[in-house]
Amino acid sequence: MALKVGDKNEAVVIENVNRSHIVKYAGASGDFNPLHHDDTVAQNMAGYPSVFAHGMLSMGLTGHMLTDWVGATNLKKFGVRFTRQVWPGDTLTAKGEVTAVEGGLATIKLVTVNQNGEAVVEGEATAVA
Repeated sequence: MALKVGDKNEAVVIENVNRSHIVKYAGASGDFNPLHHDDTVAQNMAGYPSVFAHGMLSMGLTGHMLTDWVGATNLKKFGVRFTRQVWPGDTLTAKGEVTAVEGGLATIKLVTVNQNGEAVVEGEATAVA
């Protein structure tokens, strides 16, 4: 693959997150926390404006951009932190940039942003350079 410092990749990983996306993820993951599917709980019990997507859905979408770029077998490490909730209607764009290459491994800085440019996921990955 020959990754080098400064290489970048960017992809829209989902357009217009909707409740079906969120509920399908809940089913696939087994995470049925009502904050993700029940407006009454999200609004009245927790004070959120509506349900919101699982953080791991955002991570998975970020990972999809990453493996499309470097290849699944070349990805050696991948970690993120969730910085903002993803709401129905959001469009997410995942971005990666190689910040270092050492010993045949590339360090990749990751950020996934919503349509307003606000980071929802930030992290780092290591891949075969």
